[in-house]
Amino acid sequence: MSFLWAIIAGLIIGLLAKLVIPGRQPIPLWLTVVLGILGGIAGNALATAFGVRDTGGIDWIRHILQIGVAAVLIAAVTPLWARRHA
Repeated sequence: MSFLWAIIAGLIIGLLAKLVIPGRQPIPLWLTVVLGILGGIAGNALATAFGVRDTGGIDWIRHILQIGVAAVLIAAVTPLWARRHA
């Protein structure tokens, strides 16, 4: 079941990251999900490294870090993907 949650979270994080980046990112949905999952994992690691603690409510700092890392990944991969498929 955690695999399914990772895919759902990766989709949400990846789509939010694409909204943060200006312009169009011509990458497929599956790549957005994969980069969202990687961004979520790396964002959690950064939050732990910075000492962000789990709260009873919404962990805004953790989510911002996850989306930020995913946005950086998408911004880095998009030109490579576009050049490869042009």
